[in-house]
Amino acid sequence: MSSSALQSDERLKKRVLLAAPRGFCAGVDRAIQIVEKSIQKYGAPVYVRHEIVHNRHVVNRLSGLGAVFVEELDECPDDRPVVFSAHGVPKSVPAAAQAREMNFLDATCPLVSKVHVEAEKHAAAGHHILLIGHKGHPEVVGTMGQLPEGHITLIETEDDACSYVPEDQDNLALVTQTTLSVDDTSALIEILQARFPKIVLPYKEDICYATTNRQMAVKAISEACDLLLVIGSITSSNSKRLVEVGDKAGADKAMLISSAESLDWSVIDKAETIGLSAGASAPEYLMDGVLAALRARYDIETEEVEVIKEKVIFRLPRQLMSA
Repeated sequence: MSSSALQSDERLKKRVLLAAPRGFCAGVDRAIQIVEKSIQKYGAPVYVRHEIVHNRHVVNRLSGLGAVFVEELDECPDDRPVVFSAHGVPKSVPAAAQAREMNFLDATCPLVSKVHVEAEKHAAAGHHILLIGHKGHPEVVGTMGQLPEGHITLIETEDDACSYVPEDQDNLALVTQTTLSVDDTSALIEILQARFPKIVLPYKEDICYATTNRQMAVKAISEACDLLLVIGSITSSNSKRLVEVGDKAGADKAMLISSAESLDWSVIDKAETIGLSAGASAPEYLMDGVLAALRARYDIETEEVEVIKEKVIFRLPRQLMSA
């Protein structure tokens, strides 16, 4: 069977459940706007340290507008603006930019910045900080870089939580990466609380509202799905967590796809009910492309399953308000 559109009398019928909310969150939307408006205000090129968000389609579009993506500040000239990604950066990065008298704009998601502030407050109170997250992820690198080395210990797995031996178990505090699995993180927190009853927990959960809401929406549809498709990048933590959540919530099969071009028709042909979601860094046009590809091949009936409405908006930096 070819991947082109079939004649109407041969077309398979498919039920498609659309998880809502899905796609861009307020932090991602703000970060992308910061790059766009920086180019509008200052002209091209505008440099961006690290991918502004973890999605190649977004990065390629911004590159076409005049953004230059680099991994380190050393790759940026002194006389052009530089934007720090939504994942946050260690304190040493803006300090180096200030020392060079650079024009820099911080696109760190405000909910990531909240975790940074929490970590500093815990350190000031004399607590050693345990950070639940994934080693090497830019957000984790940024959070650990808010304090001198040795103030934060990374906890990645249940084994880490069970084996960690503190110098003072009565002076511990906890923060988490914002894009983790809610259920997996809860299990780690339970272990740490059981071992260290005095550990200070976040005042308000660190896993961001968008991550939580998208996981709730995927849970709401997964049990009914023969196949769950999550649109997102392989480098996107929140997108990969959605696949894991869908798998655990009862989807017969859960897959991460980057766009319509990566659809596996041999798998989709066998599924009667298909769930669709998208990570917080995946633009809506990718979802539109997947739906168009499905409509070209099958007779599909779509149903949106919304678990909560999102109304969060984050303000742009003051220097871009007039752009």
